[in-house]
Amino acid sequence: MSLLGQYGRVTADLRSDRALNRATLQRQLLLDRSPLPVLDAVDHLVGLQAQEPNDPYLGLWSRLDGFRPEDLGQLLMDRKLVRIVVMRATVHLVTADDCLELRPLTQPVLDAELSRHRDYAPPLRGVDLDPVLAFARELVAERPRSGKELRTVLGERFPGLDAAALAYACRCRMAMVQVPPRGVWGRSAQVTTTTAESWLGRPLAAAPSIDRMVLRYFAAFGPASVADVRTWSRLTGLREVVDRLRPELRTFRDERGRELFDLPDAPRPDEDQPAPTRFLPTYDNVVLSHDDRRRFGVKADVQRLWAPALGPQGSVLHDGTLQGTWNLGRDRRSGSATLTVNHLGRLPTATGDEIEAEGRRVLGFLAPEATDHEVRLSGLE
Repeated sequence: MSLLGQYGRVTADLRSDRALNRATLQRQLLLDRSPLPVLDAVDHLVGLQAQEPNDPYLGLWSRLDGFRPEDLGQLLMDRKLVRIVVMRATVHLVTADDCLELRPLTQPVLDAELSRHRDYAPPLRGVDLDPVLAFARELVAERPRSGKELRTVLGERFPGLDAAALAYACRCRMAMVQVPPRGVWGRSAQVTTTTAESWLGRPLAAAPSIDRMVLRYFAAFGPASVADVRTWSRLTGLREVVDRLRPELRTFRDERGRELFDLPDAPRPDEDQPAPTRFLPTYDNVVLSHDDRRRFGVKADVQRLWAPALGPQGSVLHDGTLQGTWNLGRDRRSGSATLTVNHLGRLPTATGDEIEAEGRRVLGFLAPEATDHEVRLSGLE
């Protein structure tokens, strides 16, 4: 029986920004830390953005009860989790199954990335890439290669062509995974890559389902609009997909009248449910995966928090909304670690106290070896 037959057709009703906030936070495991195992959590979240190798660790620490970094590291070593370019042409930590399913689905995004690249698209015009990709595939299947190695060998094999552009074409046209120890907690290594097929011993999905991908987005980020799904994935043509799925979805309207979609039986908690303070990494999908981010209180003036002078910044959610950004500094001489929270205006005392308390817990996770921990709240007027 279809979901339409099971639940009946439901007319759209209004969901406030606060109600949407609580729904998304619950799907994202940010209302209460979840007992889910790491592998199940990464699967439910449809991956975590992982451009910065340690970002998924803090992202999961903020979501899971009793999270241990070594568990994630071991899953990478065991090839049950991988780091690969998928949604938005950015590196994500995904399950092995999702690697093989999502990578073919996001190929149009990477094709577009390659075709419009300012530096690499021009030298590739008119170049037959088939022999380049065939050669590179065998090369990295032999053993994982660094970017420098790949560029050097491609330059030798295809003289007269731009080796850097050829290497970038391999990134976009081949399913290249970053192999450990890159991305393993407490270890550092340059990026080396091989193909997903070689690393996992299985082929990419021959018939991946875009419908399933969109339904999983709603499960992890909904209720959401077609534009929201597009922002998360950067894929186009999604209106047709959502319209095809419409009989299986429940519809809503937000405060601005936008049509939103969701799974009928997905959790939608009361908007008054408390939302604890959470520190998120520099890149976290919860704040990157909606076209309209007002459910998180994101307004134009918040962009001041990401000023280049402040350096890389994580996000601080309090009561479900973006209250500030944070960065971690270390003093090598004293061995101390300082977490600075930048925020707009003046924080109420209770809010500041809660943010400081959670910041100290974050410091205990990120810098357990530090001789002293300090949390500073720095207002930007």
